[in-house]
Amino acid sequence: MKYQLGDIVLILHSGEEGKVVDFIGQDMLLVDVNGVSFPVYKDQVDFPYFKRFTEKKLFPVQKEKKFVDDVRKEKHTPERKAEGVSLTFLPVMDVDVFGDDVVEELKLHLVNRTADNLTFTYTVHYFGKPDFSLKNEVRAFSDFYLHDIPFDALNDSPSFNIEFSLSMPDKKKAPHFETAVKLKPKQIFNKIEEIRKNNQAHFSQKLFDVYPDKVVEEHLDLGKLASKGFKIYDASHARQHLEPARSVIDLHIDKITPDWKHLSNFEILTLQLKTFEKFYQLSLAHYQPSLIVIHGVGEGKLRDDIHDILRMKREVKSFVNQYHPNFGYGATEIFLSVLSLTTKYTKE
Repeated sequence: MKYQLGDIVLILHSGEEGKVVDFIGQDMLLVDVNGVSFPVYKDQVDFPYFKRFTEKKLFPVQKEKKFVDDVRKEKHTPERKAEGVSLTFLPVMDVDVFGDDVVEELKLHLVNRTADNLTFTYTVHYFGKPDFSLKNEVRAFSDFYLHDIPFDALNDSPSFNIEFSLSMPDKKKAPHFETAVKLKPKQIFNKIEEIRKNNQAHFSQKLFDVYPDKVVEEHLDLGKLASKGFKIYDASHARQHLEPARSVIDLHIDKITPDWKHLSNFEILTLQLKTFEKFYQLSLAHYQPSLIVIHGVGEGKLRDDIHDILRMKREVKSFVNQYHPNFGYGATEIFLSVLSLTTKYTKE
């Protein structure tokens, strides 16, 4: 093998020197330059010895004397451009028995192109269940290697969930920020074909451009409201006036409305999601610990949309879509961590 771990190499197109920190298949290296790691093809690097030799002077040259007035100004180092935070997928290729290049696995990196040091908690879910979790820090204008996932695992509906917070808290910034990436197998296949055509090494999914500001909640003086004729009451009693909750919700359209045949697919899906949200909120209001949603099998669009919504709900401890003796694979069971309702007000 021409290169080994720790070798110093020269990046041909930029003239920078870096260190080999990993091998990616047979044709690529992972090179670290000033703390930033990125993949390069082996034909894009070389050993720097020839460059160093040609730059050396065979005979010492007397330096020209310079006076104070002749000293050149130092070159201004341009500031790094902030480009947000991304999740990067690096396909690792291998050759199969037929001599074709195939993807064996994906290397995942968290790339921070902002001026903030970020603490993060990274979790991968398969079919809604957590499989791998990692908590660490990615520093400003650097990247962090997360882990490898087998290429075949993309068929198991992976969801990449990340919660960020500033390593140095800022009162003006949000205490945390959550985001998730869910890529279907077809999308990844298309991405891989695209980077092959463009002779690129990886593809990325943007997570955010700028870390968000803190949301300022409006504070209400309940004493002043009471003096102006508003009646203050405990919102936990409000559930007495609500519609009863259900432990099982059937979202088949004929169970929601008898007049559905004239509706388009988009209108049907919208009505199903509204019905789900209604009974989800009722479950919370009635302190219900779990909820079963029957969405059917079909093409999986309704199921996927509901799962995406559940991943963003703080009250959801977990959810699972597995075989059920009554519903088969057409239902998702949701386990809730019900929060106490806050005090509200109304005017008499």
